[in-house]
Amino acid sequence: MTVATENIATLIDGLAATVPNRDALVVPRAQGCRSLTFRELQREANRLADGLRRAGFDHGDRILVMVPFGIDFVSITFALFRIGAVPVLIDPGLDRKQVLTGIGNVAPTGFIGIPKAHMARLLYKKYFRSVTRLVTVGTRWLWGGTTLRSVRESGQSDTVAVDTAPDDAAAILFTSGSTGPPKGVLYTHRMFSLQVETIKRLYNIQVGEMDLPTFPLFGLFGVGLGMTCVLPDMDPTRPAEVNPENIIGPIRQYGITSSFGSPALWDTVTRYCLDHNVKLESLQRILIAGAPVPGSLLERFDHILPASAQVHTPYGATEALPVCSIERREVVDETWARTQEGWGTCVGKPVDGVQLKIIRITDEPIRRWDTSLEVPAGTIGEIAVHGDWTTREYVQLDTANLKSKIQEGDRTWHRMGDVGYIDATGRLWFCGRKSHRVLTAGGHLFTIVCEAIFNRHPEVKRSALVGIGPLGEQTPVIVVELNAAQAEVDASQRNRIRAELLELGAGHQATQAIGTILFHPAFPVDIRHNAKINRDRLAAWAATALQHSRKV
Repeated sequence: MTVATENIATLIDGLAATVPNRDALVVPRAQGCRSLTFRELQREANRLADGLRRAGFDHGDRILVMVPFGIDFVSITFALFRIGAVPVLIDPGLDRKQVLTGIGNVAPTGFIGIPKAHMARLLYKKYFRSVTRLVTVGTRWLWGGTTLRSVRESGQSDTVAVDTAPDDAAAILFTSGSTGPPKGVLYTHRMFSLQVETIKRLYNIQVGEMDLPTFPLFGLFGVGLGMTCVLPDMDPTRPAEVNPENIIGPIRQYGITSSFGSPALWDTVTRYCLDHNVKLESLQRILIAGAPVPGSLLERFDHILPASAQVHTPYGATEALPVCSIERREVVDETWARTQEGWGTCVGKPVDGVQLKIIRITDEPIRRWDTSLEVPAGTIGEIAVHGDWTTREYVQLDTANLKSKIQEGDRTWHRMGDVGYIDATGRLWFCGRKSHRVLTAGGHLFTIVCEAIFNRHPEVKRSALVGIGPLGEQTPVIVVELNAAQAEVDASQRNRIRAELLELGAGHQATQAIGTILFHPAFPVDIRHNAKINRDRLAAWAATALQHSRKV
């Protein structure tokens, strides 16, 4: 019997054969530009794969990779895929304790990192006890192992990809940790292949396009899709703080046709473009994900992009991507007005290959799928999805698996941890994270539903619903971040805005129970996208602020 094989690294082999001299990666910087064609990327990945194998790295090994997003990062990742090793990718900007706990849970046997990462490994040795093989990208000091340069020099450029089975582990990607500890999500080679095929078909991506990815994972996808990926000069852990000219410059210089970024990044860039009358004529496709995308942001693109360009807002998560997708014209022309009235955020219809169900809300594990879990059409419940590229497990986290996975025979449903409902046309409306719902004596309040109403106020940058007190008896509070800096708004102005917000909330059934408004100078947000509000921290802050105000 012949066993099917599949290795995501062979994507590069196909591109090296069909478009060998086309650039796969371009890294423009003030000190010079580096680039790599698809043939050169193939040879570089081959050399590194062979060198890593000679250094003791093997099929199935979990290898922690702590290297900045760039040519080395992409080459190393595809080299590990090629030998069947499993790269472990953790956002470097996550909280130190979260990163270390995640590393300890995954128990990698190999470590490839820059000197700064190796120094951290020495400082926190107990979390790296499982590591036995070391590679330094840069200058190696006193910690042993070998260097990436030595690995490259020892390898051959004609390495053949290992025959990995479709369900063999391909990578472990960590969630952002915005609603709890980051969790290692196990991807197989088949899941990656299906994701690439789905994204290509869904957004009509063509080999030879010019791409500007602002998030490392989408850089890997872009290369695998056959696009030339131009890597912008930015800190991917702080997209909201990007210098807009470092995005606009490459778009114009290289004729970028496609780009991925978070709402926070495009909020910064679009405001700059409008202020400076900048047009981005080459862009034909933008993907925005990581948090709900307001229609006010999508409206700005009317003045920046050509009429033929499309802006898509895919919905999904590290565990399941893509799940749904919607184009900006549908949002701006139809759903955004409903969002502002408290309907939630429309994220479109499920993509082909995804099954999506709305089930009753519970925080308890659900071991077996049953149709009785489903709620009536139009009812807000928890979102559960199944698809061939939906991941089936977290690594070494039995409790998280119990709470997030539901078995139906040999199929696994993933509980997204989000709440929402399906409308009469089959579109999904996102209403917030399940863990962020506020449980009052009068029922549940959902973040996205309530916040959209208060966000309509022209002086509000964003708002966050939090609950104070025991579950079932929580007091709902709206915390507000204003457009103006807090120091510029005096007490009388805040009182006026508070009164206007309470009047706005009283006019909608979803927000009539909210009677407390607090002002916060700058919301805490996630590292990955700088867009997901950390409502747990805001809730703790609000509880302290209210307790203090009662004592005064």
